[in-house]
Amino acid sequence: MRFAGSDTYVATRDLTLAVNAAVTLQRPLLIKGEPGTGKTMLAEEVAAALRLPLFEWHVKSTTKAQQGLYEYDAVSRLRDSQLGEAKVADIGSYIIKGVLWQAFECETPSVVLIDEIDKADIEFPNDLLRELDRMEFFVYETRQKVSARHRPLVFITSNNEKELPDAFLRRCFFHYIRFPDKETMTKIVDVHFPGLKPTLLREALEVFFELREIPGLKKKPSTSELLDWLKLLLAEDIPPEALRSKDQKTAIPPLHGALLKNEQDVHLFERLIFMARHNR
Repeated sequence: MRFAGSDTYVATRDLTLAVNAAVTLQRPLLIKGEPGTGKTMLAEEVAAALRLPLFEWHVKSTTKAQQGLYEYDAVSRLRDSQLGEAKVADIGSYIIKGVLWQAFECETPSVVLIDEIDKADIEFPNDLLRELDRMEFFVYETRQKVSARHRPLVFITSNNEKELPDAFLRRCFFHYIRFPDKETMTKIVDVHFPGLKPTLLREALEVFFELREIPGLKKKPSTSELLDWLKLLLAEDIPPEALRSKDQKTAIPPLHGALLKNEQDVHLFERLIFMARHNR
């Protein structure tokens, strides 16, 4: 079971090595990187390339680790007992299986995505240490031990909003997805927009990377935002020459709302343009 990229996902050599290292070590792969660099999509593409079932757990600020294992619906059981329902006697009827339980029961190896783990409470990673390490857990309500039939390949993404505990990091293989350079970005764009005019691609990438280099930018445009921008440029049939004036620093790019996502960054860019014009 080895990952070598796919037709729809451009994976660098370092990234494919990281995925295969996690497979060999049988440890979760912790992926960090800027938002929009394809962290979540990686798990989807690996599952598709290796033809494995994918189980996704998208973490929120209110998510508890227990929800990934199972939940006991005591409220429904109480209501059913008041209504005289016969199934009340079977407590298993009120156990809701979580993502990890579903993956553990899978008859084939599978891929598990724990997306944006840093959104949850700081204790969330620690609460999953034993389950991810031993690939088993105990259901206290039914006195049942659930063990994985096959150890799933676990992908864990983080946007670095919180520091993760050392004990948790020790159990993971770590990889940071560096922001793509122009060569890699060209390959990524070619996957999504095959046959794009070279002049449009060249001008768009120049504008995009210059925007990212502006000092003081609150949110740098990401890969996904570049793809959105290119989609709009094609839909509106914007010619390559419209992306720049003769003096590239004296005009804001068309449809810039796909790249700049808050008013502070737009105002900053406009001030830089004004200063460039004033200094001419």
